[in-house]
Amino acid sequence: MIQAVNVALAYGKRVIFKDVNIKFTPGNCYGLIGANGAGKSTFLKILAGTGQADKGDILVGSGQRIAVLNQDQFAFDEELVCNTVIMGHARLYEVMALREALYAKGDLSEADGIRAGELEAEFAEMNGYEVESEAAVLLSGLGIAEELRQRKMKELEGGEKVRVLLAQALFGNPDILLLDEPTNHLDLQSIAWLGEFLYRFQNTVIIVSHDRHFLNQVCTHIADIDFGRIRVYVGNYDFWYQASQLVVQQKQNENKKATAKALELQDFIRRFSSNASKAKQATSRKKLLDKLTVEDLPVSSRKYPYIVFKPERPCGDIILEITDLDKEIDGAPVLSDFFLTVNKGDKIAFVGPDSLARTTLFQIMAGEMAPDRGICRWGVTMTNSYFPKQNNAFFNNEMNLVQWIRQFAPPKEGESFSRGFLGKMLFSGEEALKKTSVLSGGERVRCMLSKMMLSGANALILDEPTNHLDLESITALNNGLMAFPEVVLFASHDHQFVATVANRIIEILPDGIIDRMMPYDDYLENADVARLRDELGGGAGVLGRHAA
Repeated sequence: MIQAVNVALAYGKRVIFKDVNIKFTPGNCYGLIGANGAGKSTFLKILAGTGQADKGDILVGSGQRIAVLNQDQFAFDEELVCNTVIMGHARLYEVMALREALYAKGDLSEADGIRAGELEAEFAEMNGYEVESEAAVLLSGLGIAEELRQRKMKELEGGEKVRVLLAQALFGNPDILLLDEPTNHLDLQSIAWLGEFLYRFQNTVIIVSHDRHFLNQVCTHIADIDFGRIRVYVGNYDFWYQASQLVVQQKQNENKKATAKALELQDFIRRFSSNASKAKQATSRKKLLDKLTVEDLPVSSRKYPYIVFKPERPCGDIILEITDLDKEIDGAPVLSDFFLTVNKGDKIAFVGPDSLARTTLFQIMAGEMAPDRGICRWGVTMTNSYFPKQNNAFFNNEMNLVQWIRQFAPPKEGESFSRGFLGKMLFSGEEALKKTSVLSGGERVRCMLSKMMLSGANALILDEPTNHLDLESITALNNGLMAFPEVVLFASHDHQFVATVANRIIEILPDGIIDRMMPYDDYLENADVARLRDELGGGAGVLGRHAA
């Protein structure tokens, strides 16, 4: 159990939250949601004891252990991967070190023997004899290969480090588990494994995540930061959305009725206040009017950008044809003998563990990289717009946002058009004059989406577009791509995003690809697909021809 009592936090005059009183209980998983800047990560730090509130207390059950997903990828660079995971249980790791130092002496004194017995008892109580197998299960589930487990953390890639740190947080059955964006850098298979792990987890979990499907899968409650407060709803993300919309609608209806009643009373008073026979009734209605109040609805911190892609022309009969494509990166084959035909109306999600193959394929499609062999040919009616996974090159300048967006706007349009467009993408007023060099990750993504919207392209290529976006922006992008009438080629780790946008799935596996014209959820449940995945997933080959 962990409880917030009268917790408040403000930055200057800006109130983040006030008078927060929440009890998080065992057996429940709480999704902590709110707009960017609402204070989600800050509240997690306050709960963990690493952040400070302006007032209030955090109460934790006696003897209970809190585990936190460490955000510093470099904190354990000199440690072995396996040891890093076990360090998630600090006392257990300390006892292990004390045991090893004691037994390293060789000849033990009587005092050493007594101490060894005490350590062994404590070690067994903490399930210490299972540490290596537990760590191995966690690392395996999160996609860390066995050959990496005895390496130092500094030898791992950034995404691999994040997975190890997640295993560290999960290790040792903590009483309270605090996870800030745990699905970042996980593929869909690892996300599914984590969801199943948390579903079975019996203690208290509090999660910040922008993955709607994940929140729906694991959450029993939603803690919503908005209007300067934190309100807890029973149910998953979808239940929260329906309930919160209902609350707003009810308040709006109450205000509408109150406004209509006020107008009716005002009209009666105006018509009959000077009429002697009606004066008493007019006075009575004036008293009613004085008591009638229309509440000001609080302003939500949630903002939805306006994301709509409008193609300048429809696609013709020939969309995209890729034949006999080969590509090596740093001497290693990434694409080999690759074929693809894209048809009218295709919205293809590229999934699978090999993100380099996907990114390379997208770069070749967009004309940013040439294949070593083969053909990638667009139809004559086609224009494409590309959203790259890495966008730093677009922002290495000292332009403000108005200047930046005008590069992509129609030549005849001036500053007012650019400001209006930026306003729809949540850059209003002085925000439109921010330098591009100081933009956050989410702001950069909204800029790149603006560039795509202005392109008028009839084929959209998107490589992990939901990274760095808040739930509101993901929802807006999701809806924009669902409504887009032409071709979409994309990759994403957001299950709901893939499931609602894609009508065709191409899974990249070590020994080939599986290509199916079906929604993503149907694809995951298809027995034929499962058989092919087993056949193609274990080999050492590279991306090849379509599986039959």
